[in-house]
Amino acid sequence: MSGPRRRAGAGRAGRYLALLLMLVVMVGPVAWQFATSLRGRTENVYAGLLPQRPTFDNYLRVAESFPLPQYVGNTLVVAALSVTSNAVCAAMGGYALSRTGWRGRTAVFTVLVASLMFPFESVMVSMFLIVRGMGLVDTLVGVWLPGAVSVLNLMIMRAAFLAVPQEIEEAAVLDGAGEWTRFTRIFLPGAKGALAVVCITSFMGAWDDFLWPLLVLTGSEHHTLQLGLKTLAGTTTVTDQRIVAAGAMTALLPMVLLFLALQRYFFKGVGEGAVKT
Repeated sequence: MSGPRRRAGAGRAGRYLALLLMLVVMVGPVAWQFATSLRGRTENVYAGLLPQRPTFDNYLRVAESFPLPQYVGNTLVVAALSVTSNAVCAAMGGYALSRTGWRGRTAVFTVLVASLMFPFESVMVSMFLIVRGMGLVDTLVGVWLPGAVSVLNLMIMRAAFLAVPQEIEEAAVLDGAGEWTRFTRIFLPGAKGALAVVCITSFMGAWDDFLWPLLVLTGSEHHTLQLGLKTLAGTTTVTDQRIVAAGAMTALLPMVLLFLALQRYFFKGVGEGAVKT
């Protein structure tokens, strides 16, 4: 084998090795948690990777340890509100930011991009004071409101709308199409992939959020699933890592199913929503 071919083969092997290492690092902990959730009560948690006698009893024990349906229902309410508000507001806001016919567009865009530099922890106290002032502490609306629209989702939809050819819009204007007609009939259908990205990320953010619900919710009646799992892992009566692993897999399953169902639109939307200036 010649030198260039040998170097090309070594480079390809190195890339595959790096990808395999990333796969092990990212999937390994999840696989270990899933295997732990299937182990029986008498089986050692650290006895190999695969369980000797797989069982789903730990998932039943999770449902018996705390009100799982109630917590899942609360989380679904917050996630549904977040997906709806982000899809509507990000689509309309992204469309407005992509239009060139109004002054201040660049200034608004600059302020929104600059706001991405501030982590949530730097503003959560102010957000909590606002929510408390509105009387929304210990409510699901108070959990949803700060994440009603994400700046990043606005940027994704703006970039997707900018990718729509200008000639198509000009032809629609000549045909007498108004602003709303162009938005709903031309721009939204052309940005379905980006809209799917917005919906997926909004659902995952609301479903997996822990810190903000911990600050806002004071009673257990409105607890989300993540708070319930923390209670499950921290209680003194439940020290079995098998139950904790089963609870973690219960929280992970809806996100995996949603991504598998919409992955075709997700990867398409990643390309459509690449942030442009």
